[in-house]
Amino acid sequence: QVQLEESGGGLVQAGGSLRLSCAASGQTFSGYAMGWFRQAPGKTREFVGSISGSGVHTYYTDFVKGRFTVSRDNGKNTVYLQMNSLKPEDTAVYYCARHIGFYGSYTLSEYNYWGQGTQVTVSS
Repeated sequence: QVQLEESGGGLVQAGGSLRLSCAASGQTFSGYAMGWFRQAPGKTREFVGSISGSGVHTYYTDFVKGRFTVSRDNGKNTVYLQMNSLKPEDTAVYYCARHIGFYGSYTLSEYNYWGQGTQVTVSS
Protein backbone atom coordinates (compact mmCIF):
# COMPACT_ATOMS: atom_id res chain seq x y z
CA GLN A 1 0.00 0.00 0.00
CA VAL A 2 1.50 3.30 -1.11
CA GLN A 3 1.17 6.13 1.36
CA LEU A 4 2.08 9.77 0.85
CA GLU A 5 2.15 12.37 3.60
CA GLU A 6 2.70 16.07 3.02
CA SER A 7 4.01 18.51 5.61
CA GLY A 8 5.37 22.03 5.78
CA GLY A 9 2.33 24.10 4.92
CA GLY A 10 1.33 27.18 6.86
CA LEU A 11 0.72 30.90 6.79
CA VAL A 12 3.29 33.17 5.18
CA GLN A 13 3.38 36.77 4.01
CA ALA A 14 3.58 37.65 0.35
CA GLY A 15 7.17 37.48 -0.85
CA GLY A 16 8.04 34.81 1.68
CA SER A 17 9.06 31.19 1.26
CA LEU A 18 7.92 27.74 2.33
CA ARG A 19 9.24 24.26 1.72
CA LEU A 20 6.78 21.41 1.49
CA SER A 21 7.81 17.82 2.03
CA CYS A 22 6.13 14.62 0.95
CA ALA A 23 7.22 11.38 2.59
CA ALA A 24 6.44 8.17 0.73
CA SER A 25 6.19 4.63 1.97
CA GLY A 26 5.23 1.27 0.57
CA GLN A 27 6.80 1.61 -2.86
CA THR A 28 10.00 1.55 -4.87
CA PHE A 29 10.30 5.30 -4.61
CA SER A 30 12.97 5.96 -7.21
CA GLY A 31 11.05 4.05 -9.85
CA TYR A 32 8.32 6.65 -10.19
CA ALA A 33 7.96 10.30 -10.97
CA MET A 34 6.35 12.47 -8.32
CA GLY A 35 4.20 15.53 -8.80
CA TRP A 36 2.82 18.47 -6.90
CA PHE A 37 -0.67 19.81 -7.48
CA ARG A 38 -2.75 22.46 -5.77
CA GLN A 39 -6.40 23.26 -5.34
CA ALA A 40 -7.77 26.64 -4.33
CA PRO A 41 -11.32 27.05 -2.98
CA GLY A 42 -13.86 26.79 -5.77
CA LYS A 43 -11.26 25.81 -8.35
CA THR A 44 -10.16 22.56 -9.93
CA ARG A 45 -6.97 20.83 -8.90
CA GLU A 46 -4.06 22.02 -11.04
CA PHE A 47 -0.56 20.85 -11.84
CA VAL A 48 2.33 22.69 -10.21
CA GLY A 49 5.44 20.65 -11.01
CA SER A 50 6.87 17.17 -11.28
CA ILE A 51 10.17 15.35 -11.08
CA SER A 52 11.31 12.14 -12.69
CA GLY A 53 12.25 9.06 -10.68
CA SER A 54 15.96 9.86 -11.00
CA GLY A 55 15.44 13.53 -10.17
CA VAL A 56 17.06 14.63 -13.45
CA HIS A 57 13.93 15.83 -15.26
CA THR A 58 11.60 18.44 -13.83
CA TYR A 59 8.53 20.15 -15.30
CA TYR A 60 6.67 23.21 -14.09
CA THR A 61 3.55 25.05 -14.94
CA ASP A 62 4.14 28.56 -16.24
CA PHE A 63 2.84 30.40 -13.22
CA VAL A 64 5.48 28.94 -10.89
CA LYS A 65 8.51 28.84 -13.16
CA GLY A 66 11.41 30.65 -11.56
CA ARG A 67 9.71 30.67 -8.15
CA PHE A 68 9.09 27.02 -7.25
CA THR A 69 11.52 24.11 -7.33
CA VAL A 70 10.74 20.41 -7.08
CA SER A 71 13.46 18.12 -5.77
CA ARG A 72 13.71 14.66 -4.28
CA ASP A 73 15.90 12.60 -2.00
CA ASN A 74 15.51 8.96 -2.99
CA GLY A 75 17.51 7.86 0.03
CA LYS A 76 14.85 9.40 2.27
CA ASN A 77 11.85 8.55 0.06
CA THR A 78 10.91 12.21 0.12
CA VAL A 79 10.01 14.81 -2.48
CA TYR A 80 10.12 18.54 -1.83
CA LEU A 81 8.51 21.67 -3.17
CA GLN A 82 10.51 24.82 -2.44
CA MET A 83 8.28 27.85 -2.91
CA ASN A 84 9.83 31.33 -3.08
CA SER A 85 8.38 34.76 -3.81
CA LEU A 86 4.97 33.56 -2.75
CA LYS A 87 1.89 35.47 -3.85
CA PRO A 88 -1.63 35.55 -2.39
CA GLU A 89 -2.84 33.68 -5.48
CA ASP A 90 -0.63 30.75 -4.45
CA THR A 91 -3.00 30.12 -1.55
CA ALA A 92 -4.32 26.57 -1.89
CA VAL A 93 -4.16 23.05 -0.55
CA TYR A 94 -1.04 21.46 -1.98
CA TYR A 95 -0.96 17.75 -2.79
CA CYS A 96 1.84 15.41 -3.72
CA ALA A 97 1.10 12.47 -5.95
CA ARG A 98 2.87 9.50 -7.51
CA HIS A 99 2.90 9.18 -11.27
CA ILE A 100 2.24 5.88 -13.03
CA GLY A 101 5.59 6.09 -14.80
CA PHE A 102 9.18 7.21 -14.48
CA TYR A 103 9.21 10.62 -16.18
CA GLY A 104 6.00 12.28 -15.01
CA SER A 105 3.57 14.62 -16.73
CA TYR A 106 1.12 17.43 -16.04
CA THR A 107 -1.90 15.13 -16.52
CA LEU A 108 -3.79 14.63 -13.27
CA SER A 109 -5.28 11.29 -14.32
CA GLU A 110 -1.80 9.82 -14.70
CA TYR A 111 -1.17 10.09 -10.96
CA ASN A 112 -2.57 7.14 -9.06
CA TYR A 113 -1.63 7.81 -5.45
CA TRP A 114 -2.28 11.02 -3.56
CA GLY A 115 -1.50 12.52 -0.19
CA GLN A 116 -4.08 14.24 2.00
CA GLY A 117 -2.78 17.71 1.22
CA THR A 118 -1.31 20.56 3.22
CA GLN A 119 -2.72 24.09 3.41
CA VAL A 120 -0.64 27.02 2.21
CA THR A 121 -1.98 30.49 2.90
CA VAL A 122 -0.23 33.59 1.61
CA SER A 123 -1.31 36.88 3.12
CA SER A 124 -1.01 40.19 1.30
